[in-house]
Amino acid sequence: MPKNKLLFPFILICTLFFLWAFLHNINGILIPHLKKVCQLTDTQSSLIDFAVYFGYFVIAIPAGLFSHRFGYKKGILCGLFLFALGALLFFPAASERNFILFLVALFVAASGATFLETVANPYAAIMGPPENSEQRLNFAQSFNGLGAVVAPLIGTHFILSGIEHSPAELDAMKAHGELGAYLQQEANSLKGPYLIIAGVLILVAIIFIFTKLPEVTGSSADAHGSEFSFKVFRIPHVRWAVVAEFFYVGAQVGVTSFFVRFARYTAGIPEREAGDMLAKAMIGFMAGRFLGTFFMRYIRPARLLSLYATINIGLLLIALLAHGEIAVYAMMAIPFFLSIMFPTIFALGIKDLGEETKLASSFLVMSIIGGAFTPLMMGLISDRTGSIQIAYIMPVVCMAFILYFGLRGHRITNTQPAIA
Repeated sequence: MPKNKLLFPFILICTLFFLWAFLHNINGILIPHLKKVCQLTDTQSSLIDFAVYFGYFVIAIPAGLFSHRFGYKKGILCGLFLFALGALLFFPAASERNFILFLVALFVAASGATFLETVANPYAAIMGPPENSEQRLNFAQSFNGLGAVVAPLIGTHFILSGIEHSPAELDAMKAHGELGAYLQQEANSLKGPYLIIAGVLILVAIIFIFTKLPEVTGSSADAHGSEFSFKVFRIPHVRWAVVAEFFYVGAQVGVTSFFVRFARYTAGIPEREAGDMLAKAMIGFMAGRFLGTFFMRYIRPARLLSLYATINIGLLLIALLAHGEIAVYAMMAIPFFLSIMFPTIFALGIKDLGEETKLASSFLVMSIIGGAFTPLMMGLISDRTGSIQIAYIMPVVCMAFILYFGLRGHRITNTQPAIA
């Protein structure tokens, strides 16, 4: 934990981890819901993830440069207001049942979340002794885990209606002129939750406005450059961290975004029951964050990362080959072992960077674009093969790259070139 004078700012920063987790983890509910509302294919519904993670890719570097010039607090406020604007855009998108406008709303919200994540991750990592940065960031990310639980719970009970019609029933409703009214009713369920989300974000922004946030000083925080540069990629562990983060986010998003579809396909589980199961799986994700912080007192972070990647490869193979509830339960266990991966890769990737910490952080946040491409590939595989289960080969590939990073890619070489 940070020193006393930084304790309250650290706690306040931890709330941001909860907020952007909502944006990420509500997608597991939005994908099947908007698939229904807008009558989408699996590939089209994967664009929901694409809009969010493409926003990260586009905005990460501007967000990093903004924080260089104007500091952490203004970056946070910019992020909160953009996030709130994106949430408010859900109201007209739902009224029009316009999928493009939904994607725009998600992109804007993700742009705000990018500011928050670009600032909060390095801020949490450096608010205390460098030797404890992985533990501190895992603790802060535990609040991200809490958001990962709350999002599917709210989505399941306030967005999903539980009404699922077969294609034949939808055709009959269309023939009788009832389909439009049904789809609009489903779309309207998005308005209330997203108006409340926007209100919460604005309230948090007001709290930040009246709170003094100190700029953290130290070799990894205050001696930063102010210009964009790719020179940081000359450092091997930064390169591999960016690659590993790309594949980690792809794996996490792929596993959770299509979970409701996967449960329906492999075990015939209805959408609301599957949504509740996803929320329970994310309780494992949250618990994994807290337990991971504890385990790292005794197990080196890179070794724990490698162990968890190996376990996830095994669970994914079970989910690929089994049928019925066994496949679903294997999928539910995966988030626990995903829990430590993002913050551990992040902390290992920015270790001992000095003046390049913030720009390296921006590149690591940009690597979240992996969350756009893996679900897209999974959607294409599902539509081509007719099996969402086969599509889960993509997270297996992702886990293999993370295993390599944990075994070798994270190592800091003694001969790495200067980047000044």
